[in-house]
Amino acid sequence: MPDTSISAQKCVHPMARAGAQGHLQTRRVCIRTEPADASDVPETKAATVDPKPWYTLKARDWWTMTTILAEGESCWRKARADRFSVIIDAADFFRLAKQSMLKAKRSIYMIGWDFDTRIRLEPGNKQAERPDKLGRFLSSLAKKNKDIDIRILKWDVGLIASLTRGETPFYMLRWLFNDRIHLKLDGAHPPMAAHHMKLLVIDDKVAFCGGIDMTICRWDTREHKENDPARHSPRGFQEDPWHDATSCCSGAAAVALAELARHRWQMATEQVLEPVDTDGDPWPDDLAVEYEDVEIGIARTAPQYGDRKQVVEIETATLAIIAAARRSLYIESQYFASRHIAEAIAKRLKEPDPPEIVLINPEKTYGWLESKTMDAARIRLMKLVKDADHRDRFRIYYPVNAAGTSIYVHAKLMIADDRILKIGSANLNNRSMGYDTECDVILEAKEDEPELRRSILEERSGLLAEHLSRSPKEIDEGLAAADGSMITLIDRLNRAEGRGLRPVPMRELTADEKMVAESDLTDPERPSGVRYRPSRFLRNRFRHKAAV
Repeated sequence: MPDTSISAQKCVHPMARAGAQGHLQTRRVCIRTEPADASDVPETKAATVDPKPWYTLKARDWWTMTTILAEGESCWRKARADRFSVIIDAADFFRLAKQSMLKAKRSIYMIGWDFDTRIRLEPGNKQAERPDKLGRFLSSLAKKNKDIDIRILKWDVGLIASLTRGETPFYMLRWLFNDRIHLKLDGAHPPMAAHHMKLLVIDDKVAFCGGIDMTICRWDTREHKENDPARHSPRGFQEDPWHDATSCCSGAAAVALAELARHRWQMATEQVLEPVDTDGDPWPDDLAVEYEDVEIGIARTAPQYGDRKQVVEIETATLAIIAAARRSLYIESQYFASRHIAEAIAKRLKEPDPPEIVLINPEKTYGWLESKTMDAARIRLMKLVKDADHRDRFRIYYPVNAAGTSIYVHAKLMIADDRILKIGSANLNNRSMGYDTECDVILEAKEDEPELRRSILEERSGLLAEHLSRSPKEIDEGLAAADGSMITLIDRLNRAEGRGLRPVPMRELTADEKMVAESDLTDPERPSGVRYRPSRFLRNRFRHKAAV
């Protein structure tokens, strides 16, 4: 194994990084992949970190591991991020996005499913810089900076929802004819498809990519307090607890995401935007740098439309991650409705010694139609997976807060062992795999990057600490005592009352649910005329593990 040098400055557990409104503490992981002599590494920073025994894969496993990232197959592009951090829940994301946009000099790209100009970016913070409402904030940036170019691309069908929920068209109408703020409605999609990727790019230098929309019902802290007075709609109605996730990066990875944003703009408007080059650093002041100088993969979903061919990089990456997991796979998703994904999980669970798989979902979906279709599909796929689970290593939970109220899960992430982290806009449903536009970023640790592996596991431990309302120390000690078993940890630390995780119950489907479960009514798999084609990449690299 090649010698590597690792620099780590103030390693901080994710749950210890931030309070509801507090500053994030710095944690940096710097990976040097070239061989290094002991003489060129400062003694105070040089260390060879041996991973904890309970999460270390056997040495022979590392040598037989295959990367899941391949450009043109499981990702669009691989690019270096000189800084990369994960952001959990919208209270931090909104505040950090505001800090970054305040530093913008030339350009802001906002690509999303929905934006609501009425939301506050720092609700409950009386010291927040004003204006704080999204619409007024963006208008203020444009007024103060004559060189700024703000591009907002919103899914065209989402406009109907904006108007029906009472959002005033004032800003939207003004921005349609603004010299510095350009709002466009994106209709470049097949019938009933959605533009679901969520990108925010500032000056081609910093990019946010994940699952959080800048709209109503998203803001919440990691505490998910009952009836939090700051968590309310623009009309003053109390909103439910909400769990979400996104990421932030800089460097070549941010440049690549800016290119993707410009391509989306061109597809929707036929206007070509040029890259920007400016000085300054719009990285948010309060955002901890979790990882330095790491390679990430950028994966997309895009339906066949016009001259664009079908893009299924996220589906391929998701199936590859399931196939690559050795001991554990942790997933958070708004839905569990893709049969291809469920069959891949079931295939792994049929193995003599399968990995543990823990899936965090919402208790139920919103709306009558979604509950009839998506919840019904989940029940059917839960049965498929549980029938294959001969070693009792699959769990599906939903989180509740201290009052026992369900926390709606909107995060979309996967963590395989101590090796792979994927986060973005794609759910485990058919649309995200082949019918909507999506964007995920993937971080993959190599066998000779033990500190990076440790940090990926700390992301998972932070999420478990949040859901179980436990301290980082309790999670680490609990995992050590459970020999790394997430399921054993949850069984031991989960509280019967108050904050915790509850199993999603199995039940029989009603007659009408059976008719619409896994239908194309709300969750189509591909555009009309486009067939599902198993991935050659999966067959070649994960022949015995992948469901292809």
